[in-house]
Amino acid sequence: MSPMIFRQLFDRDSCTYTYLLGCERTRQAALIDPVRDLVDRDMQLLVELDLTLAYTLETHVHADHITASGLLRQRLGSKSVLSARGGAPCVDVAIEHGETVEFGDVCIEARATPGHTDGCTSYYVAEQDMLFSGDALFVRGCGRTDFQQGDPATLYRSIHEQVFSLPDHTHIYPGHDYKGRTVTTVAEEKAHNPRLGGGRTVEEFAVIMGDLKLAPPKHLAVAVPANQRCGLELPPSAGEAISGWAPIVRSGEGVPEVAPSWVAAHGAEVHLVDVREPGEYTGELGHIAGTELVPLKTVAEAAASWAPDAPVVVLCKSGGRSGKAAALLESLHFQRVASMAGGMLAWHEAGLPVQGVATVAATCG
Repeated sequence: MSPMIFRQLFDRDSCTYTYLLGCERTRQAALIDPVRDLVDRDMQLLVELDLTLAYTLETHVHADHITASGLLRQRLGSKSVLSARGGAPCVDVAIEHGETVEFGDVCIEARATPGHTDGCTSYYVAEQDMLFSGDALFVRGCGRTDFQQGDPATLYRSIHEQVFSLPDHTHIYPGHDYKGRTVTTVAEEKAHNPRLGGGRTVEEFAVIMGDLKLAPPKHLAVAVPANQRCGLELPPSAGEAISGWAPIVRSGEGVPEVAPSWVAAHGAEVHLVDVREPGEYTGELGHIAGTELVPLKTVAEAAASWAPDAPVVVLCKSGGRSGKAAALLESLHFQRVASMAGGMLAWHEAGLPVQGVATVAATCG
């Protein structure tokens, strides 16, 4: 077995693990899932260990932090790697299942593990008995399946065919951990993972995942569009108008927004979605005629029945929740999405008409 340099690094804000792998002989290295906010830390470590960064490998397009791959490419000349199905045309290497990334004596095999996202990839270093599972499989857990092309049956199949099929002693290094755990093994997860192990069926797994009801990641509105550009500036720049179906402007956080006055004039031409709670919809601010009530936590489920090429404007009380919904819909590949800037508060300030009590749409469940 050739010796390999290995470091496990941690981002406290998003509980993300970044992994440094290096070749002892050539001093070449790769970083798996580098975080933009910690790029200086990682560059300093490369200097201290006398390593040259050859590659950055992304396990998927992240929704909870922004990658450093673009910055590292600019500063160090490294090549960025992501699944060909990852949805980020900025990468240098669009890797397919079974292909390898090699530097010096280190060989990393890409194993497609979709289900959390379409582009999820786990990276396997057979000689070292190490698998870097990203958000597909955690220590006693797994990635969520309620947005970004998530699908429980797909993830179940990915884990059983691409992870549980590896030797039992294989060490698994996850993309995140929220309880201080750093590593597990194939044998441990097959036996003890409460969602996927112990002989659970795909039907049981689907029920478990459907009952999680997790809040959207706090950096969702910024992270997904930024990571589709390898962590570099958002297109277009904040405050720059976008030509096309509506006079949209990106906010400073990258949210596509449209003014209430435009919604008032063109609301009948788009799908208006109110992401507030039912009590707010029929409360003191009322609601806009023709809107569909889909509380934020149910947007991903409801969107499965919407046409991704149809224009959608989402709104809430002040624009915060609708911004998250717009980012979520963009991550689901909706092509014409906007949040109504300022929400119902701005609508009222403009003196635009509202309705009172309404029936909750069936999609709200």
